[in-house]
Amino acid sequence: MKISNNWLKDFISTELNTDKISEYLTDIGLEVEGVEKFENIKGSLEGIVVGKVLTCEKHPNADKLNITTVDVGAENILQIVCGAPNVAAGQTVPVALVGTKLYDKSGNSFEIKKAKIRGEVSEGMICAEDELGLSDDHGGIMILDNDYKTGELFKKYFEITQDEVYEIGLTPNRTDAMSHYGVARDLNAFLSSNQLKSDFKKLEVEEPEISGSHNFQIEVENSELVPRYLGAVIENIKISESPNWLKDRLKAIGLNPINNVVDITNYVLHGLGQPLHAFDAAKIKGNKIIVGSSPKGTKFKTLDGVERTLNGAEIMIKDGKQNPMCIAGVFGGENSGVSAETTKIVLESAYFNPVAIRKAAKFHGLNTDASFRFERGIDGKSARKALLVAIKMIEEIAHGKLVGEILEFYPEKIENNYLLFRYSKLDQILGMKIHRAKVKEILKYLDIEILNEINDGLELSVPPYRADVTREIDVIEEILRIFGYNRIDIPEKFSFSPVTLSLDDQDALENSWARTLQSQGFNEVMNNSLRSVKDETDAVKLLNPLSSDLAFMRKSLLEGLLENAAYNINRKNADLKFFELGKIYHKKEKYEERKQLAFLVTGRNHSENWMLPKSATNFYYLKSYVILLLDKLKLKFEELPLEDSRFSEALEFKFNGKTLAKLGKVSPELLKDADVDQEVFYAEIELENCEQLRIKDNFKFIDIPKFNKIRRDLALLLDKQITYAELYASAKKNPSKFLKNVNLFDVYEGQNLPEGKKSYALSFELLNEEKTLEEKDISEVMNVLIKSFKSEFNAELR
Repeated sequence: MKISNNWLKDFISTELNTDKISEYLTDIGLEVEGVEKFENIKGSLEGIVVGKVLTCEKHPNADKLNITTVDVGAENILQIVCGAPNVAAGQTVPVALVGTKLYDKSGNSFEIKKAKIRGEVSEGMICAEDELGLSDDHGGIMILDNDYKTGELFKKYFEITQDEVYEIGLTPNRTDAMSHYGVARDLNAFLSSNQLKSDFKKLEVEEPEISGSHNFQIEVENSELVPRYLGAVIENIKISESPNWLKDRLKAIGLNPINNVVDITNYVLHGLGQPLHAFDAAKIKGNKIIVGSSPKGTKFKTLDGVERTLNGAEIMIKDGKQNPMCIAGVFGGENSGVSAETTKIVLESAYFNPVAIRKAAKFHGLNTDASFRFERGIDGKSARKALLVAIKMIEEIAHGKLVGEILEFYPEKIENNYLLFRYSKLDQILGMKIHRAKVKEILKYLDIEILNEINDGLELSVPPYRADVTREIDVIEEILRIFGYNRIDIPEKFSFSPVTLSLDDQDALENSWARTLQSQGFNEVMNNSLRSVKDETDAVKLLNPLSSDLAFMRKSLLEGLLENAAYNINRKNADLKFFELGKIYHKKEKYEERKQLAFLVTGRNHSENWMLPKSATNFYYLKSYVILLLDKLKLKFEELPLEDSRFSEALEFKFNGKTLAKLGKVSPELLKDADVDQEVFYAEIELENCEQLRIKDNFKFIDIPKFNKIRRDLALLLDKQITYAELYASAKKNPSKFLKNVNLFDVYEGQNLPEGKKSYALSFELLNEEKTLEEKDISEVMNVLIKSFKSEFNAELR
């Protein structure tokens, strides 16, 4: 949201510069993301002076150029080469001196330099209107009248507006700050509470004098959708351009001025936060405005010229013949708005149900300044004040005249929100005490009325423009926001209660798998669980989708991963390994929700390298990763062929009839839909089944031994068919608790050994965890080992 510094100062007077204002706005939750400079004339005509053309002669080396001499009030007469067809001696013209920066329509600057043009020196530039940013006219140089004095600064004759515009990252809850008035009000609360100079001008508007009468009526069909609606009839309007100050206000925040009436409604919207809409009174049939709904399927053409089909749920502004004129709070109609011929209007100010406005805006794919405010919730109590401000401006700027009473539908007064606030809760949340008088002062500056003081707290009345303050904790947040987060002391000690984690960590398996895939070069992605689907069978559809592209919960993770692949492939990154942890959704007899780990590979299986041949990923490459993960379950799963329309070739891994994983080569049809023109392999693992079925290890930690291990080696002469595994198994049968480890460290077959024999060298580690082993204990273990090797394998000691 853009906030003009000049406009802000219409409501609050302060000596602070923009840097300090930015800092304080950010401190109170209105984060200033940047500040831009605005000039109503780009460059502010700096370096432009009034000049007098003394002579004008044809350029000797160019048919379309002239050589002029120009008096700019300086000691030297300037020679300037000019290509304009209308330049002539005796003219008064604007001249850009050497060093001046001029700006094109895109805002790009170029500097005027002393140069030679076709061999002749040029010491400046005689300017056209478009080169100065005064208009789009480039028919020739700008010729001035005799009121302009030679040598004077050209900007002296113009109202130059310079402004600084804050870009505020407004959070959705801050409906109170959706205008310059709201930002000024919040800034004033902070400044005043912190004893910084601030003079805030509260909005006070007098009721206008009523003269004449009109025969217009309003009718509201549903007060829940339209709690308040006002209409003012204004006649004798002269549609024209807005004054420069108004145009500059709108341009500063990125709006294009249209005409005086429309500009006034935009001024009130951005200035006070109240959207208004002006209807051409001559186009309202039956002199009646009906606020209600139109039948589903009704065609309605909006201001942008697009014909839209209504869904029947929109709040519509209709005339007395039930013809729709406007989608309330969203967008006006093509045939009811203000035009150059308009002389009489009905000016609307209303408070519409935020949910209804949001649904209508989303359904029609519209996001307007009005819908942005209505769908978040505006201050319904101020709708009349805003209307009166607009009426007064139209009377002053467009020469209009209010006739008759202001029409108003307001069956139930919008009340303030009643809340109980406890000091003890404030102290608990902040971890410190704020003086009670300071708390009351902050509440006063926030327009939160103290109804009554009670034991340990206050009874409060919160104005409706603070739609986000509905609970005690919200009041505490408001107090802290204005008091200052930076003023909260950091405690020297932190107290907390340790949380005992369950040994059966539900996320342990998926975290382990994610780390494994990351170590294998996979990148994790996160896709939106809302999407469109081609086959709506068993799909879960949203009742109120944001758009048709986000109307269903995803049935598979595959489509999202294919979109990720297509995005990367189109940007010359074709060797991909992605995985995603997410949920999929189906509607069968009841709603089903399952969590999966999905991964996709495509392209080459390793990056380009001169040492390795080029090798594309394939089905077995993907399968190796699936097995790598499933092996962690310690299950003996079965491998089965799979028929799945998503794959041209597929396998399924099962255990006890439950699916653990599916994998396959993605079908050409899906690849074509995703705009992917290379082979893709995809796997999905059912996390919930794997979690239930896996064999879990229960780790037990033991102390590091205090005593050293003892090592003994044996060299055994054995028959060649004897394996180390047999020897190891025999050794592990040793009843001694001192034998900790067995290792094969050498194998020899060759010369100096009898035929059919080989030599194994084994090491044995022994440890008594309570004391140092004695030689007799060691000998006892080794003798048992030697005896078993001799008896079982006919081994001989070498």
